[in-house]
Amino acid sequence: MTRLIVAAGGGGDAVAAAMLAAALYGDDQAVILTYAWDRLLIDPVPGPRGPDDFTGLEPITPAVWQVPAEARPIAPAGSTLPRLAAELPHTFALIDPRQGAEGVTRLLEGLIGYLEPETIDLLDVGGDVLARGDEPTLKSPLADALTLSACGQVNAPIRLLIAGPGLDGELPLDDLRGTLGPLVHTFTPKDVDPITSVLEWHPSEATGMLAATTRGVRGTCEVRDAGLPIPLTDESPTVHEVDLDEALSRNRLARAIMATATLAEVEALSREICGFSEIDYERNKALWLKEQPPTSLDAESLLPALAEFEAEARSRGVTHTTFRHLTEALNLDGTQRDDLRRLLIDSRPEQYRAPLWHITATT
Repeated sequence: MTRLIVAAGGGGDAVAAAMLAAALYGDDQAVILTYAWDRLLIDPVPGPRGPDDFTGLEPITPAVWQVPAEARPIAPAGSTLPRLAAELPHTFALIDPRQGAEGVTRLLEGLIGYLEPETIDLLDVGGDVLARGDEPTLKSPLADALTLSACGQVNAPIRLLIAGPGLDGELPLDDLRGTLGPLVHTFTPKDVDPITSVLEWHPSEATGMLAATTRGVRGTCEVRDAGLPIPLTDESPTVHEVDLDEALSRNRLARAIMATATLAEVEALSREICGFSEIDYERNKALWLKEQPPTSLDAESLLPALAEFEAEARSRGVTHTTFRHLTEALNLDGTQRDDLRRLLIDSRPEQYRAPLWHITATT
């Protein structure tokens, strides 16, 4: 019996898909179809990677490639997928978006025809796949719209699932409640066990918060370079089903890109409908990062800076943050995230709420 889970936005959605497979199906052999699209601290090349950006891929169908543990991204590109394949038992298959929604649709149809899966789920952590396109908090609609558009054109029963509603910070939970369908599952700490090792290094903030709330963490978590506050509530560890056709009727970008044959066309329509393309944002940020002088991770100066950040965060009502946000807030390079994480956990282990950093009420 084969389970196919499409990770709507790539990145952390692929990690959450592994958790979902174990929780819903007791399955450690799911096929997870995902983008190779990581944050710039992992992959300094803007946008998603295609099969030509890797060595060591293995064909599943003529259009679909598996990313095994032995695969390697071709420098300067980076990818978390080979390490995921090394640490998790699932098959990670690559979404190639370079031929637009038409290409992703053909790819998905071929994979479904080959696997004949028992179930097909389209999984999005947070719920930005349900965006109309004009929301002021929307940051990354392109990948989700592309997978939604393709899934909507495939002649197969696909279930759309939203895990951790509101945790990506793109659509507020209050705005999502009216769109969420029946509760499918509430994650438990046992469900996090299969991905515990991954959470120690994977940079996904939304899936990290999903895991933390599953373990009982509550409060307000500050994320991203802009310091976005995300409520961590009893609704955070839930999974809801949403009617896929209703999601398509809501998502203007997903409908508009159905006939696209290139990623450039998808980007152009994203700029027209949403006012931006997140790949443009990555291009601009990559140029900015190249101009920044390297900084040293000096514990003597770091801890006072951390204390100042925590005091300011407490004044904003923040109780937790991610190590990605801490790295940015302390003016460190993204490559220093892991070193910062180790230093802080070693010096103040009582503040670690895996995989988040707890900002205590008093210093």
